[in-house]
Amino acid sequence: MEKTIILAMFAQVTLSLIVMLIMGKRRFAAAKNKQLQFSDFKTMRLDSAGDSVRVADRNFTNQFEIPVLFYAGCLIALQLNSASYLIAALACLFVLTRIIHTIIHIGSNNIRMRFNVFLLGCASVFALWLAVIWRIMLF
Repeated sequence: MEKTIILAMFAQVTLSLIVMLIMGKRRFAAAKNKQLQFSDFKTMRLDSAGDSVRVADRNFTNQFEIPVLFYAGCLIALQLNSASYLIAALACLFVLTRIIHTIIHIGSNNIRMRFNVFLLGCASVFALWLAVIWRIMLF
């Protein structure tokens, strides 16, 4: 269980780094194509870069929003010896939803589908926290 939770956390870290690379590649391409000037990076005013750059930027920022709650829940479960198969499964479900969300967001960007996957991810983090609290209160 503990190893599965740690692997899920590693997968989320890896996803964040992959999105960072995609974001960087898109920024460099926009600069190379003269959509961005070097001075645009001083203030990060990337409005002229186009949607693909802004979407990648937004997705990267998003990797540090709800996932923070995921990391905290996982670390608390591990620290307090409260890991369980349910918590491990919810951790994996969360990461899977983040991967799917990223694929949709930086790909087709179907808002309805992306939102539904986002809600499932949020629900899985909330369920993970409920499971952690339940285990702490019982044991």
